[in-house]
Amino acid sequence: MSNQLEQTKSLFHNYVKELQDEITQYLVKIDPEITIKEDLWERQDAQGNDGGGGRTRAFTGNLIENAGVNTSLVYGKVRPEFAKSIGGTNDEMWATGISLIIHPKNPRVPTTHANFRMIQAGEKFWFGGGADLTPYFPYENDFRFFHSTWKRACAEYGTYDKWKAECDRYFTNHHRNNEMRGIGGIFFDHYNSGDLEADSNMVMDLGKSFIPSYFPILEKRKSEAWTQEDEDFQLHRRGRYVEFNLLHDRGTSFGLKSNGRTDSILISLPARCKFSYQYAPKKGSEHEKMLEYYYPKDWA
Repeated sequence: MSNQLEQTKSLFHNYVKELQDEITQYLVKIDPEITIKEDLWERQDAQGNDGGGGRTRAFTGNLIENAGVNTSLVYGKVRPEFAKSIGGTNDEMWATGISLIIHPKNPRVPTTHANFRMIQAGEKFWFGGGADLTPYFPYENDFRFFHSTWKRACAEYGTYDKWKAECDRYFTNHHRNNEMRGIGGIFFDHYNSGDLEADSNMVMDLGKSFIPSYFPILEKRKSEAWTQEDEDFQLHRRGRYVEFNLLHDRGTSFGLKSNGRTDSILISLPARCKFSYQYAPKKGSEHEKMLEYYYPKDWA
């Protein structure tokens, strides 16, 4: 297993870098004026030794207000309490993955997030990831399109219903009466079926579905006109996005506690957002209707 595991780790790391390049090409194509700030960073492990690093790409443009498409490969010693918290069997950790967030400027275009990762903690190893959508306007056809794409991607593995339900549970602001931050997608973690090759191939296959799940929606809505009320609602919903990422997201916590790069971790936050006391959209508006959708629904 040792040789196979090391080969799979290398293969998966190369895969996430290739997917990062592919998504970058799509962002440049759809927003030709976009600027990219690429940052290669390094980290130290818990004992001050080489702990790997990553490649962060931060985007700003006319269509994309801010986005981040990041890859990382981190390894080395970790603090015992952190190893215990992630289910490790000793004080060694290895992890690689891709994590992305796209915040478009137009409120008629949804925000999206996705990540795909492989982690080894001591003698244990597993895969995780998923993709979800955070819209600000009630275009039900877009929601069905997104979920149907992921249902097809999961069909071979029979996992959509389980992972859709897990996504609904996970991306939730429990302190806001269990309101979801968006309309879900799929989410899975600590996945290990016992067949390393099959698991790796499955996650890499799923990652290929991100581009066809989201970019057609972006293309469809990118030129739509919007109102000040649309933008106001978007900014307040982004505020809820911030609340989830800072209060509940395990990925944020994992990155910070594993001595990841703070700016690369918090690149998931929107460039602008609003917080207003007891915010509520106008009665009878499309935005009030949108609030109905931030709870589990069968979109596919």
